[in-house]
Amino acid sequence: MRSKFRARRVNPMIENPSPLIPYPLRILGIDPGLRVTGFGILDKSGEKLNYVASGCIKTSGGELALRLKTILDGVSEVIAQYQPQQVAVEKVFVNVNPQSTLLLGEARGAAICAVVGKDLPMSEYTALQVKQAVVGKGHAKKEQVQEMVRRLLRLPGNPSPDAADALACAICHAHVGLGRLAISGLRMKRGRMV
Repeated sequence: MRSKFRARRVNPMIENPSPLIPYPLRILGIDPGLRVTGFGILDKSGEKLNYVASGCIKTSGGELALRLKTILDGVSEVIAQYQPQQVAVEKVFVNVNPQSTLLLGEARGAAICAVVGKDLPMSEYTALQVKQAVVGKGHAKKEQVQEMVRRLLRLPGNPSPDAADALACAICHAHVGLGRLAISGLRMKRGRMV
């Protein structure tokens, strides 16, 4: 008589498609901003995403150099506390106001300096790519991103807009960036696939 239950054979190449990507993998998403920089951390195990933490690094109005230092120190503190293995950062878009674009670029640079200072692999995604990966359409509204982040990570409520954008960036990396790495057998080095 045959048993109803069969032992399932685990294929390590399917369970973990690339030995270069450890599972569970902790991903830090960063949504840079001069006033508020959002961060979101999640763990990826296979296809499952688990929420770890999220929040905002807020700078007080004042001298630009001190605000950038606050971002640098805040991201460094998040990295030290949560020990992510990979980082995803949202790219700067060109704004109507060139001064705002420059200031956003400086805030983004401070966050990136904290990441590369810890020798972490980093990937960059446009807002369009992030929204496409999370919501399914690249021109989704902030509220739609918040709602989908809440659903995908099974959160009791919507995170703040900046934290939701950072979590969305991490989700995008988990779905899009790591998929490309796993399929190709490549790895990330300083934001580039090698």
